[in-house]
Amino acid sequence: MTDTIGFIGLGVMGGPMCRNMATKHDGRVLAFDLSDEALRAVEEAGATRVATVEELAEQADTIFLSLPGGPQVEAVSAAIAAAASAAGGRCSLLVDLSTTPVEVARSVAAALAPQGIAFADAPVARTREAAQKGALAIMVGASGAVFARVKPLLDMIATDITHGGDVGAGQVLKLVNNMLVFANTVALAEMMVLGEKAGVAPETLLDAVSKGSGDSFVLRNHGRKAMLPRDFPERAFSPEYVLKDISYVFELAKKTGVALPAADAARSYYEAATRTDLSGRYFPGVIELVERGAMAPKARKGEAA
Repeated sequence: MTDTIGFIGLGVMGGPMCRNMATKHDGRVLAFDLSDEALRAVEEAGATRVATVEELAEQADTIFLSLPGGPQVEAVSAAIAAAASAAGGRCSLLVDLSTTPVEVARSVAAALAPQGIAFADAPVARTREAAQKGALAIMVGASGAVFARVKPLLDMIATDITHGGDVGAGQVLKLVNNMLVFANTVALAEMMVLGEKAGVAPETLLDAVSKGSGDSFVLRNHGRKAMLPRDFPERAFSPEYVLKDISYVFELAKKTGVALPAADAARSYYEAATRTDLSGRYFPGVIELVERGAMAPKARKGEAA
């Protein structure tokens, strides 16, 4: 019998993922979110809305989460565990697509185990466009048996799936990925402004670098689509969300005893962005901080100011 899938969290990434599952899955897909508009969108793709997390947990065999962060994942996971237990244990697998601290993934897995619910942390990478196309990259932390069970379901929303190891490994990989994106965005912002002020058109700079060893995902996506046209909309991945993920990176660094001075320098840009009109807007907007000279360092001793 085909499992019933539950999906909780229909935001910028969760909505498209749920729609892809509703379109491709042979069985039922149940959805819960606080937004009526988001629920209507997935209903059009074939999903069925439910009124509460508890109702979803009572009916779904496998539940996916796409939530803002660790506190939400912990709270919803606890509600699912209680509801599944009361309903006789229908839910047997919880898959978290969110980005959380590594320790949250491991503590949630430990809390669910006594209820007979397996867990996988499976944070997603790439853009909203990739989510819409079902072309995400997903990094999974789970046992081998759980990974084998969840991979066919993840194939509905992703083109690249990596099994990183046991629970928590998916979050480690995602945090490394995100920190590289955030730092690369800052470096690209500085170089785009530098090149333009030195007399090279930004379009030419991006074209040239994309053909050399300086090419990157950030250049081809954030650089071309957002930084070049200076298009930084609201209701996108903002500096505030960046700082949430960076806080998880530094939490992991503290636990492992690794110093991250380059990551700390990048963090300062996003902290500064939250104190300007870039707050709440798409995070590649940090290029405007460079243009404004807002991040200019103090002159070093012996240098002219």
